[in-house]
Amino acid sequence: MTETTVQNRRIGTSDIEIYPLALGGNVFGWTADEADSFSVLDEFVAGGGNLVDTADGYSHWVAGHVGGESETVIGKWMDARGNRDDVVIATKVSTHPKYEGLAGLNIRAAAEASLRRLDTDYIDLYYAHFDDKTVPLEETISALNELVEAGKVRYIGISNYSAERIDEWMRVVEQNAFYRPVALQPHFNLMEREFEKELQTRAETYQLGVFPYFSLAQGFLTGKYRGESVESPRADGASAYLNERGLRVLAALDSLAATHGVSVASISLAWLRQQPTVVAPLASARNTEQLEALMTSARIDLSAEDVAVLSAL
Repeated sequence: MTETTVQNRRIGTSDIEIYPLALGGNVFGWTADEADSFSVLDEFVAGGGNLVDTADGYSHWVAGHVGGESETVIGKWMDARGNRDDVVIATKVSTHPKYEGLAGLNIRAAAEASLRRLDTDYIDLYYAHFDDKTVPLEETISALNELVEAGKVRYIGISNYSAERIDEWMRVVEQNAFYRPVALQPHFNLMEREFEKELQTRAETYQLGVFPYFSLAQGFLTGKYRGESVESPRADGASAYLNERGLRVLAALDSLAATHGVSVASISLAWLRQQPTVVAPLASARNTEQLEALMTSARIDLSAEDVAVLSAL
């Protein structure tokens, strides 16, 4: 395997430096119970990782859940380990059933609820999770700004916003001397390339550190979904990519994985990490066995030719 020395990366214009793989917390308290979640978090940190990404709405879609389960597990883990200052916590607002949308009063209440569940007095990176066009952008940004001024949030991020709305966001920031966002979280992976059309340019222009979500295309880019029946909550989503293009991508990944002596998932994430503006791919693991391939990706240095071959697909 061609390995590179892992170098931490700075998030946009912030002073936060992180390992070049971000751990997704969507599975915590859902497909990963508390014990497995703690094991994954422990191993992630032991391997050099430090950014854990979650949202206030995870995992309200599960029967019997109310939202906030992931934040609660992470909060218990930090309390048990006494390591709050050693990890970077990113969470998001707008999808918790009790705190939907981005109205100012809602953001303030949602942030307090997240802080309680996380058992902390500050959030390192707080995202507007989904654009809410029913609320003036100035109201949303002003509320986030107040949280930074109060010391409850260190930095602001944007998730699932169009290029045009990011431009609007930045105009509001400039007009009101608000704190600038430092991060962008878009849908981006080898199968989903829309990000490269306009959002990548915005990330470059506004110096936003990019954290792609669904980095493994709902599991398809792990290579384990090839038409066979697989018991997994992600199987249906992954099967959507089982077409001619998807099979070409898997064939190229298989070849590079064999060359480097690593898994298909590791190659997929390494390609994403080496894209312009990307600080770290987001990926989740239900157990430590799944985490190993994710961590390996941060140590793989694909050649320019390897990257170009995958990009051309």
